[in-house]
Amino acid sequence: MRDPASSSDPGNGPRSSRAELGAFLKARRAELTPAAVGLDDDGTVRRVPGLRREEVARLATISVDYYTRIEQGRLQASGTVLASLGRALRLDEGQRAYLHELAGKAPATRRRPAVHRLPPSAQRMLDALGHCPAMIFGRYNDILAWNAAAAALYQDFGRLAPAERNYTRLLFLDPASRSLFPDWEEAGRVSAARLRRETAGHPDDRRLAALVGELTARSPEFRAWWDGRIVSEASRGRKRFRHPVVGPLTLDCDTWTAPDDPDLTFVVLTAEPGSPEDNALRILASWGADPSRTADARS
Repeated sequence: MRDPASSSDPGNGPRSSRAELGAFLKARRAELTPAAVGLDDDGTVRRVPGLRREEVARLATISVDYYTRIEQGRLQASGTVLASLGRALRLDEGQRAYLHELAGKAPATRRRPAVHRLPPSAQRMLDALGHCPAMIFGRYNDILAWNAAAAALYQDFGRLAPAERNYTRLLFLDPASRSLFPDWEEAGRVSAARLRRETAGHPDDRRLAALVGELTARSPEFRAWWDGRIVSEASRGRKRFRHPVVGPLTLDCDTWTAPDDPDLTFVVLTAEPGSPEDNALRILASWGADPSRTADARS
């Protein structure tokens, strides 16, 4: 592939986004070995882990100088070059999308307000799911709505101030929320990665910056994963819980994004009808009908 014209303006694109793009590329190449991408290791001692810049440039069929300037945040890469880098660094779909968003090459979307106003039908939909915990998340993992089953499983979010109803914040800073997950490290990494993805679409959002600043200052784990620039997307899976009332639970977790607002995500947890997990959810929903019990179990 021929390098883009040298007349490309190094100042194209926000400087912070270009710097973050370079840091993301550097983090990803540090995770790879020559063998993982089909290159022979020359046997020399590597001062830093992962691929060298010249190896990434060779795989992407661009010059080392051009790649270096991209990684140093000194110019804006074209969509074609970004696609080549995505292949060279073995990026998954979510990582490629994040890379293009940082470069301003993602499909244009209408900027939406950070404050969501859900219609009454949204709460009715959640309540109709009965004993199955269900929630609606907004931008930055804000918890916008939930049903009684979700309150019994997690906690009564209505007791929290609106600013505290953030899933990532609770996961990292609330000890009771943390103890609910046997696989807390996995849950934390996924939540931090989703928040990292948000920064590409909203790089100048002050509230997002404040949230990340608080989590970085107060949680060593969040700070490490944030600095690692981990990006992931998960639409379906299974979640394990360690609940103080009904004990261990393994539930199916399905998520959907609203077609008219990609910032809104609907999450529902279910179990096979008639299974021990399903019976536990029914017991939990009945027990959680008394809010004081939920508070007592978490204290």
